[in-house]
Amino acid sequence: MNLVLLGPPGAGKGTQAKLLEDSRSLVKLSTGDMLRAAVAAGTELGRKAGDIMERGLLVPDDLVIKLIAERMDQGGCGEGYILDGFPRTIAQAEALDRLLKERGKELDRVIVMQVDDDALVERIAGRFACAYCGEGYHDLYKLPKVNGVCDRCGSAGFVRRRDDNEEVVRARLEAYHAQTEPLIGYYRRQGKVSAVDGMADIRAVAREIGQALEGIGVKGAKRPAKTPG
Repeated sequence: MNLVLLGPPGAGKGTQAKLLEDSRSLVKLSTGDMLRAAVAAGTELGRKAGDIMERGLLVPDDLVIKLIAERMDQGGCGEGYILDGFPRTIAQAEALDRLLKERGKELDRVIVMQVDDDALVERIAGRFACAYCGEGYHDLYKLPKVNGVCDRCGSAGFVRRRDDNEEVVRARLEAYHAQTEPLIGYYRRQGKVSAVDGMADIRAVAREIGQALEGIGVKGAKRPAKTPG
């Protein structure tokens, strides 16, 4: 089973990818994680990507595809792959199709995590965490039981990510709608799109994804895709 998770930043793709990895023996392929690992390992691809990233530029599609191909060729794929953060454009989706076909594989399902932009901005912009143990909090949904004191470790230091603010989040959402959302139509034409409510709680989203994946991998029993309405 090979899957792509689509959704804007903060939709919960990483969380759901981890749950799928653990419950279905799938391998999560996060291009961001893979690029950082390649740079840290000093591989040839990592050196090329690192030079580009240091200049604040986007890593070209051909390098990212080579990175994914190398990982797939290493083996140890379990029951398949979950792609998180790739593809982001039609050109990348076409390159991924070619890569999979060359290896006798195919993409089984594209899970689209649908969200409300305003609610997502509220979700992300309100996040903060303990500076010492990393326990997560939120201005509206999860404040420390004692004001200014971490529930887990008792420290009094908290931090916020610099990009967790409304201006940055809305800019990232605009980029998603312009560049990545067209992929929904591309994959819908292949009959591979299933939509889930990305604003639901983690367990509810996981249940919806599980329902969308029923029958995949069983010959002649693929479940029809549920497309976004």
